[in-house]
Amino acid sequence: MEPRAEGDALFLSQRIPYPPNKGDKIRSWHFFRHVAETHRMHLGCFIDDPADWADANAVRKLCASACIRPLAPRRAKLRSLAGLATREALTLPYFRSRALHDWVAETVRRHAPALIFVFSSAMAQYVLDLPRGTARLVLDMVDMDSQKWRQYAARKRWPGNLVYRREARLLHGFERRAALHFDASLFVSRAELELFRRLTPEAADRADFVGNGVDLAYFDPALPTLNPYPPEARPVVFTGAMDYWPNVDAVTWFADRVWPRVHAADPKRLFAIVGANPTPAVRALGQRPGILVTGRVADVRPYLAHAVLAVAPLRVAQGVQNKVLEAMSMARPVVATPQAVEGIDAEPGREVVLAEAEVEFASRVSDFFARPQTNSAGRAFVERNHSWTGTLRKLSAVCAATTRAAAATAPAASKREVATGV
Repeated sequence: MEPRAEGDALFLSQRIPYPPNKGDKIRSWHFFRHVAETHRMHLGCFIDDPADWADANAVRKLCASACIRPLAPRRAKLRSLAGLATREALTLPYFRSRALHDWVAETVRRHAPALIFVFSSAMAQYVLDLPRGTARLVLDMVDMDSQKWRQYAARKRWPGNLVYRREARLLHGFERRAALHFDASLFVSRAELELFRRLTPEAADRADFVGNGVDLAYFDPALPTLNPYPPEARPVVFTGAMDYWPNVDAVTWFADRVWPRVHAADPKRLFAIVGANPTPAVRALGQRPGILVTGRVADVRPYLAHAVLAVAPLRVAQGVQNKVLEAMSMARPVVATPQAVEGIDAEPGREVVLAEAEVEFASRVSDFFARPQTNSAGRAFVERNHSWTGTLRKLSAVCAATTRAAAATAPAASKREVATGV
């Protein structure tokens, strides 16, 4: 691979950043590709979904080198139990690999990357013990994973809630340590940034937010699509990875508490749960009248385009929900809980409809069956606030500021080596 204008970059991610078919991978892919425009790339990551191996070579072609390690979730969960003995957050051994650790150390030694970009706090463990050098260090936490575990603890019963409380406390300690080591820590929304600054004031001055974007040319309601639903169906759609517990909790609550009220008025109404890897509990919902569980689909856009509306009944949520932004981009009305739009500054009642209690949620959903409509205001909101062009422009500005800060604070010996080429 040819040298790039700004030298080498090491990019670490908890999942391979391609294909961009789920929330974290959409963000990591756009950030990876953006950094690759100006840097010679070295990628270290995991694959936890066997389907992603088919696309691994597409990413390798963009890299000078890559270390892509398999991550079997069941084995990783067993490995994470080591954290109980070492008194560390269980997340860290879950994403720990000796092979990746050795590759990172050797890549830094051989290539002296100008930028080390780490996607997700768990991957910061591969950088904390490296020689500081002159590389600028950027950590994209996206959101505070520690606070997600705190929300889980509030929803889970004893003794599971004790484990989640422990994880929240210990992982926040690690997030603090990582933020103090890196030159900049990024978050996906202003709300997530302010939460971090409140809980971690000692690192507040080196934190910023860079929002998520939407591919507006791809999620375009004007593009023709074939109707994927049964004839005469009047669908409500939920999209997302269906092995992710907050999504499972959301659709289960909606199917149990909200959907019977909506479906009773018209048996043609259909609740479509669209997303890969549905758990047994989610698959079981598909046996109920008026509920469709699709599993993995090649293209989510037809399911959005031909739905009456999209719902986001999340009761546990951190950061920004891409499912909400994509539905808005497709000009679909969205009924969501306040938690689902916490990181999205859309105007309630105009660009998104908020509901929380089950009766209220059912009423808001039913309103759109009575008066079908498009959500042109939601589309305009995404165009103004969540284009990838604007998002990546801010990412460049943050990295440039980090470069200046790193140069100003580099050890004197390191500055001399850079200046003289030693």
